[in-house]
Amino acid sequence: MKNIRTIHWLPAVYGLLVYASMRLVNDVISETRFWLRPLHTNLIEIAVSLAAAYITLYIIRRIVKRQQQRAIPLPVWKEYGQVALVITTLSYTTIIPMAALTDDGCQWYDVVNITLIPLLYGLLAYAILRASASLRKNYEQQLLLEKISNDTLQTELQFLKAQFHPHFLFNALNMIYFQMDENVQAAKHTVEQLSELLRYQLYDQQQMVPVRKELQYLQSYIDLQQQRMNSHLQLKVSFDPALQQQTVYPLLLLPLVENAFKYTGGDYWINIAATLQEQHLYFHVSNAVPAIQQVKTGGIGLENLRRRLQLLYPGQHELTTAHNGNNYTATLKLSI
Repeated sequence: MKNIRTIHWLPAVYGLLVYASMRLVNDVISETRFWLRPLHTNLIEIAVSLAAAYITLYIIRRIVKRQQQRAIPLPVWKEYGQVALVITTLSYTTIIPMAALTDDGCQWYDVVNITLIPLLYGLLAYAILRASASLRKNYEQQLLLEKISNDTLQTELQFLKAQFHPHFLFNALNMIYFQMDENVQAAKHTVEQLSELLRYQLYDQQQMVPVRKELQYLQSYIDLQQQRMNSHLQLKVSFDPALQQQTVYPLLLLPLVENAFKYTGGDYWINIAATLQEQHLYFHVSNAVPAIQQVKTGGIGLENLRRRLQLLYPGQHELTTAHNGNNYTATLKLSI
Protein backbone atom coordinates (compact mmCIF):
# COMPACT_ATOMS: atom_id res chain seq x y z
CA MET A 1 0.00 0.00 0.00
CA LYS A 2 1.49 3.36 -1.02
CA ASN A 3 1.45 5.80 1.87
CA ILE A 4 0.33 9.32 1.05
CA ARG A 5 3.31 10.57 3.06
CA THR A 6 5.60 9.53 0.22
CA ILE A 7 3.86 11.91 -2.24
CA HIS A 8 6.36 14.78 -2.03
CA TRP A 9 4.50 17.01 -4.46
CA LEU A 10 1.33 17.09 -2.35
CA PRO A 11 2.24 20.29 -0.42
CA ALA A 12 3.01 22.07 -3.72
CA VAL A 13 -0.36 21.08 -5.16
CA TYR A 14 -2.07 22.07 -1.92
CA GLY A 15 -0.35 25.47 -1.87
CA LEU A 16 -1.09 26.26 -5.52
CA LEU A 17 -4.71 25.18 -5.10
CA VAL A 18 -5.16 27.44 -2.06
CA TYR A 19 -3.50 30.37 -3.84
CA ALA A 20 -5.51 29.90 -7.06
CA SER A 21 -8.79 29.75 -5.11
CA MET A 22 -8.01 32.88 -3.09
CA ARG A 23 -6.85 34.74 -6.18
CA LEU A 24 -9.97 33.77 -8.13
CA VAL A 25 -12.35 34.88 -5.35
CA ASN A 26 -10.40 38.10 -4.84
CA ASP A 27 -10.42 38.95 -8.55
CA VAL A 28 -14.17 38.40 -8.75
CA ILE A 29 -14.88 40.60 -5.72
CA SER A 30 -12.42 43.39 -6.61
CA GLU A 31 -12.98 43.13 -10.36
CA THR A 32 -9.27 42.80 -11.06
CA ARG A 33 -7.22 40.44 -13.23
CA PHE A 34 -4.16 38.72 -11.80
CA TRP A 35 -2.39 38.66 -15.18
CA LEU A 36 -2.46 42.46 -15.26
CA ARG A 37 -0.64 42.68 -11.94
CA PRO A 38 3.18 42.93 -11.75
CA LEU A 39 4.83 39.52 -12.20
CA HIS A 40 6.97 39.87 -9.10
CA THR A 41 3.83 40.44 -6.98
CA ASN A 42 2.28 37.17 -8.19
CA LEU A 43 5.55 35.32 -7.66
CA ILE A 44 5.87 36.61 -4.10
CA GLU A 45 2.31 35.55 -3.29
CA ILE A 46 2.86 32.08 -4.82
CA ALA A 47 6.11 31.63 -2.90
CA VAL A 48 4.48 32.60 0.42
CA SER A 49 1.51 30.32 -0.28
CA LEU A 50 3.83 27.39 -1.04
CA ALA A 51 5.88 28.01 2.10
CA ALA A 52 2.72 28.15 4.20
CA ALA A 53 1.45 24.94 2.55
CA TYR A 54 4.63 23.01 3.37
CA ILE A 55 4.57 24.19 6.99
CA THR A 56 0.86 23.45 7.31
CA LEU A 57 1.08 19.91 5.93
CA TYR A 58 4.17 19.18 8.02
CA ILE A 59 2.32 20.12 11.20
CA ILE A 60 -0.82 18.26 10.07
CA ARG A 61 1.22 15.10 9.51
CA ARG A 62 2.69 15.43 13.00
CA ILE A 63 -0.81 15.73 14.44
CA VAL A 64 -1.92 12.64 12.48
CA LYS A 65 1.09 10.67 13.72
CA ARG A 66 0.54 11.72 17.33
CA GLN A 67 -3.14 10.83 17.09
CA GLN A 68 -2.27 7.35 15.76
CA GLN A 69 0.13 6.78 18.66
CA ARG A 70 -2.31 7.75 21.38
CA ALA A 71 -3.59 4.90 23.51
CA ILE A 72 -6.88 6.79 23.82
CA PRO A 73 -7.50 8.98 20.72
CA LEU A 74 -8.81 12.50 21.17
CA PRO A 75 -12.48 13.16 20.41
CA VAL A 76 -13.00 14.07 16.77
CA TRP A 77 -14.08 17.63 17.56
CA LYS A 78 -10.91 18.27 19.57
CA GLU A 79 -8.77 16.68 16.90
CA TYR A 80 -10.19 18.82 14.10
CA GLY A 81 -10.22 21.84 16.40
CA GLN A 82 -6.45 21.55 16.82
CA VAL A 83 -6.01 21.37 13.05
CA ALA A 84 -8.27 24.38 12.47
CA LEU A 85 -6.32 26.40 15.06
CA VAL A 86 -2.98 25.53 13.41
CA ILE A 87 -4.21 26.41 9.92
CA THR A 88 -5.79 29.69 11.02
CA THR A 89 -2.69 30.72 12.98
CA LEU A 90 -0.40 30.01 10.03
CA SER A 91 -2.71 31.87 7.64
CA TYR A 92 -2.73 34.93 9.91
CA THR A 93 1.03 34.91 10.41
CA THR A 94 2.07 34.33 6.80
CA ILE A 95 -0.58 35.11 4.19
CA ILE A 96 -2.27 38.13 5.81
CA PRO A 97 1.01 40.06 6.25
CA MET A 98 1.80 39.29 2.61
CA ALA A 99 -1.61 40.60 1.52
CA ALA A 100 -1.13 43.75 3.59
CA LEU A 101 2.11 44.56 1.75
CA THR A 102 0.82 44.02 -1.79
CA ASP A 103 -1.58 45.96 -4.01
CA ASP A 104 -4.08 48.00 -2.03
CA GLY A 105 -3.43 46.36 1.32
CA CYS A 106 -5.48 43.83 3.26
CA GLN A 107 -9.20 44.47 2.74
CA TRP A 108 -12.06 42.85 4.64
CA TYR A 109 -12.69 40.35 1.89
CA ASP A 110 -8.99 39.41 1.96
CA VAL A 111 -9.31 38.49 5.64
CA VAL A 112 -12.42 36.40 4.93
CA ASN A 113 -10.76 34.59 2.02
CA ILE A 114 -7.51 34.01 3.89
CA THR A 115 -9.45 32.67 6.88
CA LEU A 116 -11.90 30.36 5.12
CA ILE A 117 -10.15 29.03 2.00
CA PRO A 118 -6.94 27.66 3.62
CA LEU A 119 -9.07 26.33 6.50
CA LEU A 120 -11.39 24.36 4.19
CA TYR A 121 -8.53 22.93 2.14
CA GLY A 122 -6.51 22.23 5.27
CA LEU A 123 -9.30 20.29 6.93
CA LEU A 124 -9.80 18.31 3.72
CA ALA A 125 -6.06 17.55 3.56
CA TYR A 126 -6.12 16.46 7.20
CA ALA A 127 -9.09 14.16 6.58
CA ILE A 128 -7.25 12.54 3.63
CA LEU A 129 -3.99 12.10 5.58
CA ARG A 130 -5.88 10.80 8.61
CA ALA A 131 -7.79 8.24 6.51
CA SER A 132 -4.57 7.16 4.79
CA ALA A 133 -2.82 6.68 8.15
CA SER A 134 -5.76 4.69 9.52
CA LEU A 135 -5.82 2.43 6.46
CA ARG A 136 -2.09 1.86 6.70
CA LYS A 137 -2.31 1.06 10.41
CA ASN A 138 -5.13 -1.40 9.82
CA TYR A 139 -3.18 -2.98 6.97
CA GLU A 140 -0.08 -3.38 9.15
CA GLN A 141 -2.16 -4.86 11.96
CA GLN A 142 -3.71 -7.32 9.50
CA LEU A 143 -0.24 -8.36 8.29
CA LEU A 144 0.85 -8.82 11.89
CA LEU A 145 -2.18 -10.96 12.69
CA GLU A 146 -1.53 -13.08 9.57
CA LYS A 147 2.11 -13.53 10.58
CA ILE A 148 1.10 -14.57 14.09
CA SER A 149 -1.47 -16.97 12.61
CA ASN A 150 1.10 -18.46 10.21
CA ASP A 151 3.64 -18.84 13.01
CA THR A 152 1.01 -20.59 15.12
CA LEU A 153 0.15 -22.98 12.26
CA GLN A 154 3.81 -23.75 11.66
CA THR A 155 4.29 -24.48 15.35
CA GLU A 156 1.28 -26.78 15.33
CA LEU A 157 2.53 -28.59 12.22
CA GLN A 158 5.92 -29.13 13.83
CA PHE A 159 4.19 -30.51 16.91
CA LEU A 160 2.11 -32.90 14.79
CA LYS A 161 5.23 -34.10 12.97
CA ALA A 162 6.99 -34.61 16.29
CA GLN A 163 4.09 -36.86 17.28
CA PHE A 164 4.04 -38.64 13.94
CA HIS A 165 7.73 -39.56 13.68
CA PRO A 166 7.94 -41.39 17.05
CA HIS A 167 4.70 -43.19 16.18
CA PHE A 168 6.20 -44.55 12.96
CA LEU A 169 9.57 -45.25 14.60
CA PHE A 170 7.95 -47.22 17.42
CA ASN A 171 6.26 -49.60 14.95
CA ALA A 172 9.45 -50.07 12.92
CA LEU A 173 11.64 -50.75 15.96
CA ASN A 174 9.07 -53.17 17.27
CA MET A 175 9.34 -55.11 14.00
CA ILE A 176 13.14 -55.15 14.16
CA TYR A 177 12.97 -56.40 17.74
CA PHE A 178 11.10 -59.52 16.68
CA GLN A 179 13.34 -60.03 13.66
CA MET A 180 16.39 -60.18 15.91
CA ASP A 181 15.09 -63.44 17.40
CA GLU A 182 14.63 -65.06 13.99
CA ASN A 183 17.17 -63.67 11.51
CA VAL A 184 19.88 -61.19 12.50
CA GLN A 185 20.88 -60.58 8.88
CA ALA A 186 17.32 -59.71 7.97
CA ALA A 187 17.17 -57.36 10.95
CA LYS A 188 20.33 -55.59 9.71
CA HIS A 189 18.77 -55.20 6.29
CA THR A 190 15.64 -53.79 7.91
CA VAL A 191 17.75 -51.29 9.83
CA GLU A 192 19.27 -50.13 6.53
CA GLN A 193 15.82 -49.69 5.01
CA LEU A 194 14.65 -47.84 8.11
CA SER A 195 17.63 -45.48 7.89
CA GLU A 196 16.68 -44.63 4.29
CA LEU A 197 13.15 -43.85 5.35
CA LEU A 198 14.32 -41.69 8.23
CA ARG A 199 16.72 -39.87 5.91
CA TYR A 200 13.76 -38.88 3.75
CA GLN A 201 11.90 -37.64 6.80
CA LEU A 202 14.82 -35.77 8.31
CA TYR A 203 16.63 -34.33 5.34
CA ASP A 204 14.05 -34.08 2.57
CA GLN A 205 11.44 -32.12 4.47
CA GLN A 206 10.90 -29.46 1.82
CA GLN A 207 7.74 -27.43 1.65
CA MET A 208 6.42 -29.70 -1.07
CA VAL A 209 7.85 -32.71 -2.89
CA PRO A 210 7.12 -34.37 -6.24
CA VAL A 211 4.46 -37.05 -6.03
CA ARG A 212 6.92 -39.49 -7.61
CA LYS A 213 9.31 -39.03 -4.70
CA GLU A 214 6.56 -39.47 -2.13
CA LEU A 215 5.39 -42.69 -3.81
CA GLN A 216 8.97 -44.01 -3.88
CA TYR A 217 9.18 -43.40 -0.15
CA LEU A 218 5.84 -45.14 0.29
CA GLN A 219 7.02 -48.14 -1.72
CA SER A 220 10.09 -48.44 0.51
CA TYR A 221 7.85 -48.41 3.54
CA ILE A 222 5.62 -51.11 2.03
CA ASP A 223 8.68 -53.27 1.30
CA LEU A 224 9.79 -52.81 4.89
CA GLN A 225 6.43 -53.83 6.24
CA GLN A 226 6.23 -56.90 4.01
CA GLN A 227 9.24 -58.35 5.77
CA ARG A 228 7.37 -58.68 9.03
CA MET A 229 4.04 -59.83 7.54
CA ASN A 230 2.85 -63.38 7.11
CA SER A 231 3.67 -64.83 3.69
CA HIS A 232 -0.04 -65.43 3.14
CA LEU A 233 -0.69 -61.69 2.87
CA GLN A 234 -2.25 -60.76 -0.48
CA LEU A 235 -0.80 -57.37 -1.25
CA LYS A 236 -1.74 -55.35 -4.34
CA VAL A 237 -0.04 -52.01 -5.01
CA SER A 238 -0.86 -49.80 -7.99
CA PHE A 239 0.62 -46.36 -8.63
CA ASP A 240 -0.54 -44.38 -11.67
CA PRO A 241 2.47 -43.65 -13.99
CA ALA A 242 0.99 -40.20 -14.63
CA LEU A 243 1.85 -39.22 -11.06
CA GLN A 244 5.32 -37.74 -11.52
CA GLN A 245 6.20 -34.07 -11.07
CA GLN A 246 2.99 -32.90 -9.42
CA THR A 247 3.77 -31.66 -5.92
CA VAL A 248 2.29 -32.58 -2.55
CA TYR A 249 3.18 -31.99 1.06
CA PRO A 250 5.23 -34.96 2.32
CA LEU A 251 4.21 -37.78 4.65
CA LEU A 252 0.46 -37.48 4.17
CA LEU A 253 -0.12 -40.88 2.56
CA LEU A 254 1.86 -43.02 4.98
CA PRO A 255 -0.64 -43.03 7.91
CA LEU A 256 -3.29 -44.72 5.74
CA VAL A 257 -0.87 -47.45 4.62
CA GLU A 258 0.45 -47.85 8.14
CA ASN A 259 -3.09 -48.28 9.44
CA ALA A 260 -3.80 -50.97 6.84
CA PHE A 261 -0.76 -53.03 7.82
CA LYS A 262 -1.58 -52.57 11.48
CA TYR A 263 -5.18 -53.77 11.32
CA THR A 264 -5.23 -56.25 8.45
CA GLY A 265 -6.68 -59.67 9.31
CA GLY A 266 -9.46 -62.02 8.31
CA ASP A 267 -8.88 -62.86 4.64
CA TYR A 268 -5.54 -61.09 5.03
CA TRP A 269 -5.32 -58.76 2.04
CA ILE A 270 -4.35 -55.14 1.44
CA ASN A 271 -4.99 -53.05 -1.68
CA ILE A 272 -3.17 -49.75 -2.22
CA ALA A 273 -3.76 -47.51 -5.24
CA ALA A 274 -2.82 -43.97 -6.26
CA THR A 275 -4.39 -42.42 -9.37
CA LEU A 276 -4.50 -39.03 -11.07
CA GLN A 277 -7.93 -37.76 -12.10
CA GLU A 278 -8.58 -34.21 -13.29
CA GLN A 279 -5.80 -32.54 -11.27
CA HIS A 280 -6.67 -34.55 -8.19
CA LEU A 281 -4.68 -37.27 -6.47
CA TYR A 282 -6.88 -40.14 -5.35
CA PHE A 283 -5.21 -42.39 -2.80
CA HIS A 284 -7.20 -45.47 -1.89
CA VAL A 285 -6.27 -48.03 0.77
CA SER A 286 -8.39 -51.01 1.78
CA ASN A 287 -7.65 -54.04 3.92
CA ALA A 288 -9.41 -57.10 5.26
CA VAL A 289 -10.27 -57.22 8.93
CA PRO A 290 -11.92 -59.86 11.07
CA ALA A 291 -15.68 -59.37 10.99
CA ILE A 292 -15.82 -59.10 14.78
CA GLN A 293 -12.94 -56.63 15.02
CA GLN A 294 -13.79 -53.11 16.09
CA VAL A 295 -11.58 -50.95 13.88
CA LYS A 296 -10.22 -47.80 15.48
CA THR A 297 -10.51 -44.68 13.34
CA GLY A 298 -9.31 -42.11 15.84
CA GLY A 299 -5.76 -43.23 16.64
CA ILE A 300 -2.76 -40.93 16.75
CA GLY A 301 -1.84 -41.51 13.09
CA LEU A 302 -5.25 -40.77 11.58
CA GLU A 303 -6.04 -37.91 13.95
CA ASN A 304 -2.74 -36.22 13.13
CA LEU A 305 -3.39 -36.80 9.43
CA ARG A 306 -6.80 -35.13 9.62
CA ARG A 307 -5.35 -32.12 11.41
CA ARG A 308 -2.41 -31.78 9.01
CA LEU A 309 -4.79 -31.92 6.06
CA GLN A 310 -6.88 -29.14 7.60
CA LEU A 311 -3.77 -26.99 7.97
CA LEU A 312 -2.08 -27.78 4.64
CA TYR A 313 -5.08 -28.32 2.34
CA PRO A 314 -7.97 -26.25 3.70
CA GLY A 315 -10.94 -26.80 1.42
CA GLN A 316 -8.78 -28.82 -1.00
CA HIS A 317 -9.02 -32.33 0.39
CA GLU A 318 -11.48 -35.08 1.22
CA LEU A 319 -10.70 -37.96 3.58
CA THR A 320 -13.30 -40.70 3.98
CA THR A 321 -13.05 -43.92 5.95
CA ALA A 322 -15.51 -46.80 6.23
CA HIS A 323 -15.73 -50.13 8.04
CA ASN A 324 -17.85 -52.52 6.01
CA GLY A 325 -18.08 -55.80 7.87
CA ASN A 326 -14.88 -57.66 6.97
CA ASN A 327 -13.00 -54.82 5.28
CA TYR A 328 -11.88 -51.31 6.05
CA THR A 329 -11.35 -48.60 3.42
CA ALA A 330 -9.81 -45.15 3.43
CA THR A 331 -9.80 -42.74 0.47
CA LEU A 332 -7.92 -39.46 0.30
CA LYS A 333 -8.55 -36.88 -2.43
CA LEU A 334 -6.05 -34.03 -2.81
CA SER A 335 -5.94 -31.11 -5.21
CA ILE A 336 -2.51 -31.09 -6.88
